[in-house]
Amino acid sequence: MTVKLFIDGASGTTGIDIRERLSDRSEILIQVLPEQHRKDPAARRDALNAADAVLLCLPDDAAREAVGLIENPAVKVIDASTAHRVAPGWAYGFAELEPGQRQLLSTASRISNPGCYPTGFLALIRPLVREGLLPSDWPYTVNAVSGYSGGGKTMIAEFEQTADAASEPTAFRIYGLGLAHKHVPEMQQHGGLLHPPLFAPAVARVYSGMIVEVPLQLAAMPTSITPAMLRDALAAAYEGSRVISVKGDEQRAALTLEHCAGTDRLELFVFANSNGSQVRLVAVLDNLGKGAGGAAVQNLNIAMGLEETRGLRL
Repeated sequence: MTVKLFIDGASGTTGIDIRERLSDRSEILIQVLPEQHRKDPAARRDALNAADAVLLCLPDDAAREAVGLIENPAVKVIDASTAHRVAPGWAYGFAELEPGQRQLLSTASRISNPGCYPTGFLALIRPLVREGLLPSDWPYTVNAVSGYSGGGKTMIAEFEQTADAASEPTAFRIYGLGLAHKHVPEMQQHGGLLHPPLFAPAVARVYSGMIVEVPLQLAAMPTSITPAMLRDALAAAYEGSRVISVKGDEQRAALTLEHCAGTDRLELFVFANSNGSQVRLVAVLDNLGKGAGGAAVQNLNIAMGLEETRGLRL
């Protein structure tokens, strides 16, 4: 079986990464439009409708436009933008998140690739809420920091500029200060939460990597929960996964932003104080791996009936 894959937006950061990942896959025939036809509606329409699968690596409005151009019902679409992550009729492309999610993705014609920050948050919170260990109506806080590649070409150029030290960008900055980040609806809906989480993102002067953290005051929660219960529930949720692993209670002095950089792994940790009244749930991943291109390749494999982890960097 040969899969004819059209990548719309192949010149962006995620598109380039996916093309490189798939370049040696003999069963996937990659198609991209020449530069002179990239914005030609007729050429895009033809390419979109002639493919077996389409990967959209576009801004939100352009992704919606591309979907509107597809008339062939046999075409499967994987959208890496934010445009369809909470849209009706779209399957959420996080195979490990829910029982039956992988089967849903294998038959879906429209798949939304998860955001990088929500991937870490949901991997930690969703299984614990689903099992009733954590309340769905708790006011959760998410602290997270990503490598600058998550900001696309503009931010990459900014952080990699060769300027004098006085004008170089800072090593660390917080953003999303209006508390209305576009990832919040995705976190709330797919987490099954009553309240939108308070999301505090940041970017560091590291090319790729990501840490997502949810601090919890267990002693203030309505039911008695121990760190071991949380860790065991997460381990059970991802048992057998080659992509997601739950680490033991080994003592660590620190975790680095680059811990999973260059891979498609997602590693989860539960750190607690001595009496178990406070915990830090931590997810570590690569914003370009399980947070973007790696997840897109995994979803493509599932959607087209290929081996799920083929081509992943594990």
